[in-house]
Amino acid sequence: MILLPPSEGKAAEGSGPPVGELSFPALDGSRKRVTNALVRASKRRDAIGVLGLTPGLAGELARNLALRTAPTLPAADLYTGVLYDNLGLRTLDDEAWSRAEQSVLIFSGLWGVVRITDRIPPYRLSMGVNLPPLGGLGTFWRPRISKVLDGVPGLVVDLRSATYASAWQPGGRSATVRVFRDGKVVSHMAKATRGEIARALLREGTTPTSPEELAKVLDTLGYRVEAVPPTRAGRPWTLDVHVT
Repeated sequence: MILLPPSEGKAAEGSGPPVGELSFPALDGSRKRVTNALVRASKRRDAIGVLGLTPGLAGELARNLALRTAPTLPAADLYTGVLYDNLGLRTLDDEAWSRAEQSVLIFSGLWGVVRITDRIPPYRLSMGVNLPPLGGLGTFWRPRISKVLDGVPGLVVDLRSATYASAWQPGGRSATVRVFRDGKVVSHMAKATRGEIARALLREGTTPTSPEELAKVLDTLGYRVEAVPPTRAGRPWTLDVHVT
């Protein structure tokens, strides 16, 4: 599995029917609860503060209010921004796209986790929000997502930010990717590098079974990688990618 965060940038609108069936239907009840809570919160006079938005994003509240009937589009087309620009899902060849359909999971404060072909509408809700009456969304989603993903086999390549990583921790079978420049962790460039890494893995088509094998694959793809084992059992490995 390749785990991705969503992006703040999203397509303006969809053209498909309202939200219907999504991957991981066991999450549907929780998705409905979050949707209902988000609609109520978006009607509040203090909605901008509750949802952690800047005044310039006040217009995004209208998207939230229309969630139940809004036109949808595939998640592959909804999310924009640096990571997704460098991932370039729609420019993958057929084989790489097929791999992305099976292996890429996008985490969301509203939907929990979706696949790239799931049709959803534009919305505004971060996993870091404390959404009344549900509380912190990372805490809300963690046990629910764990039930549907803990049993999925294979290596997990975690390209999420810390906010979205709070919603599910794969444990020792995963590798979290950090990006360094001049010995320091970087954020904006990290998004681009993570998008590039996801694209390279999908195009390469290899299936490493351990973090050490993954580090070797990335090395052959031209990345300078240091594999850092966990400090205790059950914790993820860390792959430090050094860029110039």
